[in-house]
Amino acid sequence: MRGKRKVIKMEKEVLQGALDLTMIAKALTIGVGSIAPALAIGKIGSKAMESIGRNPESAGKILTPMLLSAAFAEAVAIYALVVAFTIK
Repeated sequence: MRGKRKVIKMEKEVLQGALDLTMIAKALTIGVGSIAPALAIGKIGSKAMESIGRNPESAGKILTPMLLSAAFAEAVAIYALVVAFTIK
């Protein structure tokens, strides 16, 4: 009986360790997966403001492609979020 309790306790510890690793995997997935989109969106905004500063009349032509590029970059972060949710 005593050996059985020890085995059950060890199984619970292994399960708890697996849950901890799962949480670490989820955190790393979303953390690493959001670094590149964050840098890309920052670069997109920076270059858009730089080009509008050089040529203010082109603001209307620059805004739409800038927003589309930022949306596509943000989609990568959303994919990382979906992958993090699917890790079991």
